[in-house]
Amino acid sequence: MSNARRKGIKSLSPAMLGQVAERFKALAEPTRLSLLQAMQGGETAVGDLVERTGLSLANVSKQLQQLHAAGFVSRRKEGLFVYYALADEDVMQLCDLVCGRVRREVKAQERAILNS
Repeated sequence: MSNARRKGIKSLSPAMLGQVAERFKALAEPTRLSLLQAMQGGETAVGDLVERTGLSLANVSKQLQQLHAAGFVSRRKEGLFVYYALADEDVMQLCDLVCGRVRREVKAQERAILNS
């Protein structure tokens, strides 16, 4: 890892490290990742998120509250409807990095199995 990349985490105070850990905890739930994925096309009504994910309304609402508290999504109310959107694309860039690593690891495992 380059010095520039390592410098970022070294400069964080214990309190800031705690905040970073809380955000990672918010992403540690597959349901929340599914909701983020469903919002990639733009602002989405809660009912549409229920439909896209196949999750219950209660579960979607609970998970969206946690994503909102972590700052990953924004929300707005219009009449009876609540709409959610990605707060910014940074969270998806993070997910892309992790997904790329997982894909590489799975491919390496598959090659190892085939070569054994």
